[in-house]
Amino acid sequence: MLHCLFVPLPTPLNGVSAFCRRLACWVVLVGLVACSAPAERAEVDGDAPVTAQQRALNQVVGQLLTTPPSAFGWQPFALPGKRQVLFEPVEVAARPALRVKADNSVSILRRRFEPLLAQPGRISFAWRVDALPAGADLAAADASDSPVGIVLGFEGDRTRWSPKMHRLSEMSRLLTGEELPYATLVYVWGNRETPGTVVVNPRTDRIRKMVLDSGTRDIGVWRNHVRDVQADFRLAFGEEPGPLRVVALMTDTDNTRSALTAWYGPLTLEPADATKP
Repeated sequence: MLHCLFVPLPTPLNGVSAFCRRLACWVVLVGLVACSAPAERAEVDGDAPVTAQQRALNQVVGQLLTTPPSAFGWQPFALPGKRQVLFEPVEVAARPALRVKADNSVSILRRRFEPLLAQPGRISFAWRVDALPAGADLAAADASDSPVGIVLGFEGDRTRWSPKMHRLSEMSRLLTGEELPYATLVYVWGNRETPGTVVVNPRTDRIRKMVLDSGTRDIGVWRNHVRDVQADFRLAFGEEPGPLRVVALMTDTDNTRSALTAWYGPLTLEPADATKP
């Protein structure tokens, strides 16, 4: 996924080793689900002007992306020092979609839940790509790009964290005002990994990726997925999921410096009680 970005830390952390500071910043950025950019707050609160492009995006997002209610809407999220390509509303074969023309870039569209979604249930979504990031390897820290991804960030019992994760979360709080999510599950399209594989992030085991599609066979084809979020979390982390903090779309090609186009179709996230027979 994302490689480490150096962000100067506040004075109280000046004694922390350079490696720890870089690692903390990387985890903060990969754990994007915990961070709330000032621009996002302004747009949600209505303090920033809404452009015609944003209105068009909001209209298609309203048609395509369905989740339980939240005080926050869907908003683009930019990572410092990274090239951002915005999601565009388009039609593909007369069906609405969101398109990302990625080029050595990171594109994120996310929704934070306030209040938290206590028990996430089923998620269904569709995606399509015209190419894969050349040389991508989900298990390699500096090559773990994915052309499409659905990110789910969870709350949980932080007493189960290692001391290192507590330190990283505290650094995140100092950098962003918010702690890291307890755990992050990412559905991805891999280059070589077998579908169904769970890949543990090489820098922190609190981020795990589940491969749903792999290789070039289905390039140019809409791929539709329906997943049981709680079952997938148990498979990936070996424990019960806590409340859901955020859901996001993410197209990531910066490590491999790749150019490709990705499309996202309808996404529906339901609470667990809505999926019971």
